[in-house]
Amino acid sequence: MTVPPSPGSPESAITAVHAAASGPGADRVPKDAPPVLAEVVRSGFVEGRHRGALVALDADGSVAFALGDVDRPVFPRSSAKPAQAVAALRAGVELDGELLALAAASHSGEPFHLDGVRKILAAAGLDAGALRTPPQLPFGEAACEQYLRAGGQPDPLVMNCSGKHAAWLAACVVNGWDTDSYLDPVHPLQQLVLRTVEELADERIAHLGVDGCGAPVPALSLTGLARLYRAIAASCAGTPQSRVAAAMRAHPEYVAGTGRVDTLVMRGIPGVVAKMGAEAVQAVALPDGRALAFKVDDGSVRTLGPILAAALRRLGVDAPVLAELAELPLYGGPHPVGAVRAAF
Repeated sequence: MTVPPSPGSPESAITAVHAAASGPGADRVPKDAPPVLAEVVRSGFVEGRHRGALVALDADGSVAFALGDVDRPVFPRSSAKPAQAVAALRAGVELDGELLALAAASHSGEPFHLDGVRKILAAAGLDAGALRTPPQLPFGEAACEQYLRAGGQPDPLVMNCSGKHAAWLAACVVNGWDTDSYLDPVHPLQQLVLRTVEELADERIAHLGVDGCGAPVPALSLTGLARLYRAIAASCAGTPQSRVAAAMRAHPEYVAGTGRVDTLVMRGIPGVVAKMGAEAVQAVALPDGRALAFKVDDGSVRTLGPILAAALRRLGVDAPVLAELAELPLYGGPHPVGAVRAAF
């Protein structure tokens, strides 16, 4: 005969947990819950799930596949930067190569990044004092450690959006626009940026907010964001869009930084344009017009590599770098015991 555990004993607590885990509604998920894009697996046990939405476009612009609500507006955050760099060129800024890549960057704050931002400002007759970015430390862990060891302090120049802001300031100088208010949504520069975003995304901006760097951030659907990247990556030669795409492809380390996902993807897949955004947004496009965009609802950026690798494979892309990104290892002490991986 089985003797039930005594109340209050460790055994009774375990029994209660098992009963709750297997009882009615234990695995019930609301019907309208977003799909799981990534899962956290430790020691063979799924300990976490990351939900969101993802859309992929075929070369002709039609939807190849979609997961979740891809028409709901989201803030693309820094994924909008390639379009914002296009606007700077349309305003008359003369940038190319690594400096144009910096205009579309969320850079890590490595020395070569900071030198590049200084060059953009100096060419416009400005210095770092003109930046309206908040003072921050370098974005990347290794870059941050190096910066702090050298005695560095939070600085507007170091903030990961300083390349974009420097290009915008240069645009203001070219056009005689006020440089103090360049982040105001009604400023001529920002009006041009918003028109450019709407044109490339082929949809109206649903909402306008304020990004972490203080700049206006437009809300788009994920489908619109994918169209925006398709418009840049598959653009005609000589256009501002093609110039931004060429700069990003040639200098991916300026778009992100050493070891970052965007850098690895653009280095590993010829012709790709890739850019992440805060709160776990990612957009990618290939020169043949295939494109994708996704958003992880809980903002976990550690999921970006695994989800991106799975989505590109499903879109028909095959490259060694995707195996490198497919799983993010989890450790128990010094030993790998699991991974963050895609769930689709």
